[in-house]
Amino acid sequence: GLFRNPLADPYLIGVASGAGLGAIGAVALEWPRSALGVLAIPLAAFAGASLTVALVYGLGRVGRSAPTTTLILAGVAIGTLASALTTFIMISLGSQAMRILSFLLGGYGGAGWDAVIAVVPFALVGFAVMIASARPLNVLLFDEEQAKQLGIDVERVKLILIAAATLCTAAAVSFSGLVGFVGLVVPHTARLLWGPDHRRLLPLSALLGAGFLMLADLAARVVLAPQELPLGIVTALVGVPFFLYLLRRAKHAAFF
Repeated sequence: GLFRNPLADPYLIGVASGAGLGAIGAVALEWPRSALGVLAIPLAAFAGASLTVALVYGLGRVGRSAPTTTLILAGVAIGTLASALTTFIMISLGSQAMRILSFLLGGYGGAGWDAVIAVVPFALVGFAVMIASARPLNVLLFDEEQAKQLGIDVERVKLILIAAATLCTAAAVSFSGLVGFVGLVVPHTARLLWGPDHRRLLPLSALLGAGFLMLADLAARVVLAPQELPLGIVTALVGVPFFLYLLRRAKHAAFF
Protein backbone atom coordinates (compact mmCIF):
# COMPACT_ATOMS: atom_id res chain seq x y z
CA GLY A 1 0.00 0.00 0.00
CA LEU A 2 2.78 2.43 0.87
CA PHE A 3 4.79 1.70 -2.28
CA ARG A 4 1.67 1.35 -4.49
CA ASN A 5 3.30 -1.75 -5.94
CA PRO A 6 1.55 -5.15 -6.22
CA LEU A 7 4.94 -6.92 -6.04
CA ALA A 8 5.82 -5.40 -2.67
CA ASP A 9 6.53 -7.88 0.12
CA PRO A 10 9.00 -8.19 3.03
CA TYR A 11 11.79 -8.99 0.56
CA LEU A 12 11.36 -5.70 -1.29
CA ILE A 13 13.21 -3.50 1.19
CA GLY A 14 15.46 -6.22 2.58
CA VAL A 15 13.68 -7.16 5.82
CA ALA A 16 13.67 -10.91 5.18
CA SER A 17 17.12 -10.99 3.58
CA GLY A 18 18.60 -9.05 6.49
CA ALA A 19 16.97 -11.38 8.99
CA GLY A 20 18.38 -14.40 7.17
CA LEU A 21 21.86 -12.89 7.13
CA GLY A 22 21.68 -12.07 10.83
CA ALA A 23 20.58 -15.58 11.75
CA ILE A 24 23.22 -17.26 9.63
CA GLY A 25 25.85 -14.87 10.98
CA ALA A 26 24.95 -16.08 14.49
CA VAL A 27 25.42 -19.70 13.40
CA ALA A 28 28.76 -18.86 11.78
CA LEU A 29 30.00 -17.15 14.95
CA GLU A 30 28.65 -20.04 17.08
CA TRP A 31 26.53 -17.66 19.15
CA PRO A 32 24.04 -20.42 20.02
CA ARG A 33 26.74 -21.71 22.40
CA SER A 34 26.90 -18.35 24.14
CA ALA A 35 24.98 -17.26 27.25
CA LEU A 36 22.05 -16.27 25.01
CA GLY A 37 21.42 -19.93 24.19
CA VAL A 38 18.40 -20.62 21.98
CA LEU A 39 17.60 -16.89 21.76
CA ALA A 40 20.87 -16.14 19.94
CA ILE A 41 19.60 -16.88 16.42
CA PRO A 42 16.23 -15.07 16.81
CA LEU A 43 17.93 -12.01 18.30
CA ALA A 44 20.52 -11.98 15.51
CA ALA A 45 17.75 -12.30 12.88
CA PHE A 46 15.83 -9.42 14.46
CA ALA A 47 18.95 -7.25 14.57
CA GLY A 48 19.86 -8.11 10.97
CA ALA A 49 16.39 -7.17 9.69
CA SER A 50 16.31 -3.90 11.62
CA LEU A 51 19.80 -2.84 10.59
CA THR A 52 19.17 -3.71 6.94
CA VAL A 53 16.02 -1.60 6.74
CA ALA A 54 17.70 1.27 8.60
CA LEU A 55 20.50 1.14 6.00
CA VAL A 56 17.99 1.03 3.13
CA TYR A 57 16.07 4.01 4.52
CA GLY A 58 19.29 5.97 5.05
CA LEU A 59 20.53 5.27 1.52
CA GLY A 60 17.09 5.93 0.02
CA ARG A 61 16.72 9.41 1.48
CA VAL A 62 17.09 12.32 -0.91
CA GLY A 63 17.44 15.46 1.17
CA ARG A 64 14.60 15.46 3.68
CA SER A 65 12.40 13.09 1.70
CA ALA A 66 12.53 9.38 0.91
CA PRO A 67 10.99 8.78 -2.54
CA THR A 68 9.38 5.35 -2.82
CA THR A 69 11.22 4.56 -6.06
CA THR A 70 14.59 5.24 -4.42
CA LEU A 71 13.63 3.17 -1.37
CA ILE A 72 12.65 0.25 -3.60
CA LEU A 73 15.92 0.42 -5.56
CA ALA A 74 17.98 0.66 -2.36
CA GLY A 75 16.00 -2.22 -0.84
CA VAL A 76 16.51 -4.47 -3.84
CA ALA A 77 20.25 -3.69 -3.91
CA ILE A 78 20.84 -4.22 -0.18
CA GLY A 79 18.55 -7.29 -0.13
CA THR A 80 20.50 -8.84 -3.01
CA LEU A 81 23.78 -8.14 -1.22
CA ALA A 82 22.45 -9.72 1.99
CA SER A 83 21.28 -12.80 0.05
CA ALA A 84 24.70 -13.10 -1.62
CA LEU A 85 26.48 -12.89 1.74
CA THR A 86 24.06 -15.47 3.15
CA THR A 87 24.88 -17.87 0.32
CA PHE A 88 28.62 -17.31 0.78
CA ILE A 89 28.44 -18.04 4.51
CA MET A 90 26.29 -21.12 3.92
CA ILE A 91 28.83 -22.50 1.43
CA SER A 92 31.66 -21.80 3.90
CA LEU A 93 29.86 -23.67 6.70
CA GLY A 94 29.44 -27.06 5.10
CA SER A 95 28.71 -28.86 8.35
CA GLN A 96 25.95 -26.40 9.29
CA ALA A 97 24.41 -26.18 5.81
CA MET A 98 21.26 -28.19 6.62
CA ARG A 99 20.53 -26.15 9.73
CA ILE A 100 20.90 -22.92 7.77
CA LEU A 101 18.82 -24.25 4.90
CA SER A 102 15.98 -25.18 7.26
CA PHE A 103 15.92 -21.60 8.54
CA LEU A 104 15.92 -20.18 5.02
CA LEU A 105 12.96 -22.39 4.04
CA GLY A 106 11.07 -21.57 7.23
CA GLY A 107 9.08 -23.68 9.65
CA TYR A 108 7.64 -24.00 13.14
CA GLY A 109 10.14 -26.54 14.42
CA GLY A 110 11.26 -24.15 17.16
CA ALA A 111 7.76 -22.99 18.04
CA GLY A 112 6.63 -22.82 21.65
CA TRP A 113 5.21 -20.48 24.25
CA ASP A 114 8.64 -18.92 24.84
CA ALA A 115 8.74 -17.89 21.20
CA VAL A 116 5.17 -16.57 21.36
CA ILE A 117 5.92 -14.49 24.46
CA ALA A 118 9.04 -13.08 22.80
CA VAL A 119 7.28 -12.18 19.52
CA VAL A 120 3.87 -10.91 20.71
CA PRO A 121 4.97 -7.53 22.20
CA PHE A 122 6.80 -6.51 19.02
CA ALA A 123 4.08 -7.80 16.71
CA LEU A 124 1.26 -6.13 18.66
CA VAL A 125 3.02 -2.76 18.80
CA GLY A 126 3.85 -2.84 15.09
CA PHE A 127 0.37 -3.99 14.08
CA ALA A 128 -1.34 -1.39 16.30
CA VAL A 129 0.71 1.35 14.66
CA MET A 130 -0.24 0.10 11.18
CA ILE A 131 -3.95 -0.06 12.08
CA ALA A 132 -3.76 3.49 13.45
CA SER A 133 -2.16 4.59 10.16
CA ALA A 134 -4.81 2.94 7.95
CA ARG A 135 -6.52 6.21 7.00
CA PRO A 136 -3.29 8.03 5.96
CA LEU A 137 -2.32 4.89 4.05
CA ASN A 138 -5.64 5.00 2.17
CA VAL A 139 -4.98 8.63 1.25
CA LEU A 140 -1.46 7.76 0.04
CA LEU A 141 -2.97 5.35 -2.49
CA PHE A 142 -4.01 8.33 -4.59
CA ASP A 143 -0.79 10.33 -4.82
CA GLU A 144 1.79 11.81 -2.47
CA GLU A 145 1.07 15.36 -3.64
CA GLN A 146 -2.66 14.94 -3.04
CA ALA A 147 -1.93 13.45 0.38
CA LYS A 148 0.16 16.50 1.28
CA GLN A 149 -2.67 18.79 0.16
CA LEU A 150 -5.02 16.88 2.47
CA GLY A 151 -2.74 17.53 5.43
CA ILE A 152 -0.87 14.22 5.58
CA ASP A 153 2.77 14.42 6.69
CA VAL A 154 3.91 11.98 3.99
CA GLU A 155 7.53 11.50 5.11
CA ARG A 156 6.50 10.96 8.73
CA VAL A 157 3.87 8.39 7.70
CA LYS A 158 6.43 6.59 5.50
CA LEU A 159 8.95 6.34 8.33
CA ILE A 160 6.34 5.16 10.84
CA LEU A 161 4.87 2.52 8.51
CA ILE A 162 8.27 1.17 7.41
CA ALA A 163 9.36 0.93 11.05
CA ALA A 164 6.12 -0.80 12.10
CA ALA A 165 6.19 -3.28 9.21
CA THR A 166 9.85 -4.03 9.89
CA LEU A 167 9.11 -4.62 13.58
CA CYS A 168 6.35 -7.15 12.79
CA THR A 169 8.27 -8.93 10.04
CA ALA A 170 11.54 -9.13 11.97
CA ALA A 171 9.78 -10.52 15.05
CA ALA A 172 8.04 -13.24 13.02
CA VAL A 173 11.03 -14.17 10.86
CA SER A 174 13.38 -14.36 13.84
CA PHE A 175 11.66 -17.54 15.10
CA SER A 176 9.94 -19.01 12.03
CA GLY A 177 12.61 -18.39 9.39
CA LEU A 178 11.97 -17.12 5.86
CA VAL A 179 8.57 -18.50 4.90
CA GLY A 180 8.34 -17.48 1.25
CA PHE A 181 5.38 -16.13 -0.73
CA VAL A 182 3.05 -15.48 2.24
CA GLY A 183 3.82 -11.76 2.34
CA LEU A 184 3.09 -11.55 -1.38
CA VAL A 185 0.17 -13.93 -1.83
CA VAL A 186 -1.96 -13.35 1.28
CA PRO A 187 -2.32 -9.53 1.31
CA HIS A 188 -3.15 -9.39 -2.39
CA THR A 189 -5.59 -12.27 -2.07
CA ALA A 190 -7.29 -10.27 0.68
CA ARG A 191 -7.20 -7.18 -1.53
CA LEU A 192 -8.85 -9.05 -4.40
CA LEU A 193 -11.53 -10.50 -2.13
CA TRP A 194 -12.33 -7.55 0.14
CA GLY A 195 -11.05 -4.42 -1.57
CA PRO A 196 -8.24 -1.92 -0.94
CA ASP A 197 -9.51 -0.16 2.22
CA HIS A 198 -6.68 -0.69 4.71
CA ARG A 199 -9.03 -0.37 7.69
CA ARG A 200 -10.38 -3.79 6.70
CA LEU A 201 -7.46 -5.06 4.64
CA LEU A 202 -4.87 -5.04 7.44
CA PRO A 203 -6.79 -7.12 10.03
CA LEU A 204 -8.19 -9.44 7.35
CA SER A 205 -4.69 -10.02 5.94
CA ALA A 206 -3.44 -10.91 9.42
CA LEU A 207 -6.26 -13.41 9.98
CA LEU A 208 -5.98 -14.88 6.48
CA GLY A 209 -2.19 -15.18 6.81
CA ALA A 210 -2.46 -16.95 10.17
CA GLY A 211 -5.07 -19.38 8.84
CA PHE A 212 -3.08 -20.05 5.67
CA LEU A 213 0.10 -20.79 7.64
CA MET A 214 -1.73 -23.14 10.02
CA LEU A 215 -3.09 -25.15 7.09
CA ALA A 216 0.30 -25.10 5.34
CA ASP A 217 2.03 -26.33 8.51
CA LEU A 218 -0.56 -29.11 8.86
CA ALA A 219 0.09 -30.18 5.27
CA ALA A 220 3.86 -30.04 5.81
CA ARG A 221 3.55 -32.47 8.74
CA VAL A 222 1.02 -34.86 7.14
CA VAL A 223 1.77 -35.18 3.41
CA LEU A 224 5.01 -37.18 3.74
CA ALA A 225 4.63 -38.29 7.38
CA PRO A 226 6.70 -39.10 9.36
CA GLN A 227 8.99 -36.82 7.34
CA GLU A 228 8.16 -33.11 7.62
CA LEU A 229 8.37 -30.83 4.59
CA PRO A 230 9.87 -27.34 4.92
CA LEU A 231 7.03 -24.88 5.36
CA GLY A 232 8.31 -22.55 2.64
CA ILE A 233 7.94 -25.29 0.01
CA VAL A 234 4.30 -25.91 0.96
CA THR A 235 3.39 -22.21 0.93
CA ALA A 236 4.89 -21.87 -2.55
CA LEU A 237 3.21 -24.99 -3.96
CA VAL A 238 -0.21 -24.13 -2.53
CA GLY A 239 -0.23 -20.34 -2.41
CA VAL A 240 1.10 -19.35 -5.79
CA PRO A 241 -1.33 -21.36 -7.98
CA PHE A 242 -4.28 -20.15 -5.88
CA PHE A 243 -3.08 -16.56 -6.17
CA LEU A 244 -2.64 -16.89 -9.94
CA TYR A 245 -6.19 -18.29 -10.16
CA LEU A 246 -7.56 -15.28 -8.29
CA LEU A 247 -5.46 -12.94 -10.39
CA ARG A 248 -6.75 -14.55 -13.58
CA ARG A 249 -10.35 -14.31 -12.36
CA ALA A 250 -9.98 -10.64 -11.44
CA LYS A 251 -7.61 -9.61 -14.24
CA HIS A 252 -9.69 -6.54 -15.11
CA ALA A 253 -9.79 -5.29 -11.53
CA ALA A 254 -7.16 -2.85 -10.25
CA PHE A 255 -5.00 -3.57 -7.21
CA PHE A 256 -4.60 0.10 -6.32
